[in-house]
Amino acid sequence: MILHALKGYYDRKASDPESGIAPQGWEWKEISFIAVLDTQGVFIQIEDTREGEGKKKQGKRFLVPQGVKNILGIAAKKTSGIAANLLWDTADYVFGIDEKRGTAKKKVFVSRIEKEVPESPKKQAVLRFLTQPDTASLEKDVHWKEICETKAVVSFRFDSEFELYCQTEEIKNTLALHSETPDGLCLVTGEQDAISRTHTVIKGVWGAQPTGAYIVSFQVNSGYDSYGKEQGYNAPVGTKAMFSYTTAINTLLDKNSTQRMQIGDASTVFWSATKTQFEEDFLPFFAEPSKDDPDAGNLSIKRLFDSPKTGGYVEDTGDEMFYVLGLAPNAGRISIRFWRQGRVGEFAANIRRHFIDLEIVKPQGEPEYYSLWRLLVNTAVQNKSENIPPNIAGDFMRSILDGTAYPATLLQAVLRRIKSDTEYRVKPVRAALIKAYLNRWLRACKNYDEKEVLPMALDKNQPSTGYQLGRLFAVLEKIQEEANPGINATIRDRYYSAACGSPVTVFPTLMRLKNHHLAKMDKKGRVTYFERLIGEIVGHLDDFSLHLTLFEQGKFAVGYYHQRQDLFTSKKEESDQEES
Repeated sequence: MILHALKGYYDRKASDPESGIAPQGWEWKEISFIAVLDTQGVFIQIEDTREGEGKKKQGKRFLVPQGVKNILGIAAKKTSGIAANLLWDTADYVFGIDEKRGTAKKKVFVSRIEKEVPESPKKQAVLRFLTQPDTASLEKDVHWKEICETKAVVSFRFDSEFELYCQTEEIKNTLALHSETPDGLCLVTGEQDAISRTHTVIKGVWGAQPTGAYIVSFQVNSGYDSYGKEQGYNAPVGTKAMFSYTTAINTLLDKNSTQRMQIGDASTVFWSATKTQFEEDFLPFFAEPSKDDPDAGNLSIKRLFDSPKTGGYVEDTGDEMFYVLGLAPNAGRISIRFWRQGRVGEFAANIRRHFIDLEIVKPQGEPEYYSLWRLLVNTAVQNKSENIPPNIAGDFMRSILDGTAYPATLLQAVLRRIKSDTEYRVKPVRAALIKAYLNRWLRACKNYDEKEVLPMALDKNQPSTGYQLGRLFAVLEKIQEEANPGINATIRDRYYSAACGSPVTVFPTLMRLKNHHLAKMDKKGRVTYFERLIGEIVGHLDDFSLHLTLFEQGKFAVGYYHQRQDLFTSKKEESDQEES
């Protein structure tokens, strides 16, 4: 199903002449340097196509004949043997500058041109340049030294033409005529085709080998082969379907692609069966906005919220098929972290529900909507992306797309982070995440009391003991802050973890300390206000619990956050009234 959907995406793009996707037998490749020749094969100069500064220089991308595949288990493996590309390759193949095997590499490169390129004056000119090189002129070129040091990718063009020689009609026609004899039934298309013994590597998966890895591959004969079949014949995919799905996924994974994002360790790509607005907006739903334009994704999300009014998603009908694929590295192969397919309308509704669940009262300066990265990184040690637990990321994405309860490990991770982060504890993003988790878990239960649902802001009548204890802790902290202006550390730094885990061990002490702090206040009106507030909260409690479950610890965090926001809001309103 995955390969079939990827082939469908390739067919969709291939039918659009403006899409730029590589046709059968071709690929887009960065060619850093071009050797410019005259019609007789005399070297003129080396042209530098790169743009940028220093190490960030990048060569221009050209459509070239597809490169040789990394083949497992045979001598032609590019990384250990010798296998040349047609009319373009690294400098050690084109010029033979490799000290150990340069001559052999160049010989193979020239041999492919001799055998596969039809006879013409241009072919003879290129061969003349390769077999009878003007070494003196090459060495005088300003780019020669850099080419030798970096073994950059090189191709050719003639001075009378703007396109590369490998892009000319004679080369295109040659590749178009080349086809292999069908020898099996393709499992993707259901048609007879030449079965691919090996598949083109997939590049761009974060953490995978830089040279690429495979989704479909068989390496150990005794371990994976069966019925006398070798390598790709164990999972027969035709050469056309193989090219289509690998080109599609490499296009989606390209570094300039707007249809990929990183979710934990999963490089995630997405596409729709037909062109849709939802496909264009999917990345802004989850991606962290740039610092230059922090509101960039808000328009897409607002369109998402308006979609119920139209019955679809903007101009989409809502019935279009949509696909999301998460890929993670696994040695020399790529594992499928998650795969989801459904209709645009279904995904739109589930993602909209996700953002509604995250709604919470926030201080000024907080993002209106939290990106997936920001949510996940706030569960990770030191708030670093590389520390996001891999299983949490994939499970979290699945639950959003499916509209189900968030994974249980998510609550555990964010509570651990709150307890270890003594500086910030319950940040708005963490409070929003816990609130969303708890409400989605409640909805997953068949029978639940509507009073248990956590609202956006303070709920004084919330029946949860953990929530009320969190409120009480926030009030006690506020009393301490007002009694000791400019205090560096509060009870939050020392007592939060114990208070939300085993309240009975901490709250009696904190309640005694509260009396000393109230006695130090000059404004008796504030003392009365806090005493009444504490009385109201304690009225909801029977006693200080011996232990709180994870769910109650989550509600403790939300109650603490809600009460803190309410206290600061109330304080600001009082200040405004005093000024007026």
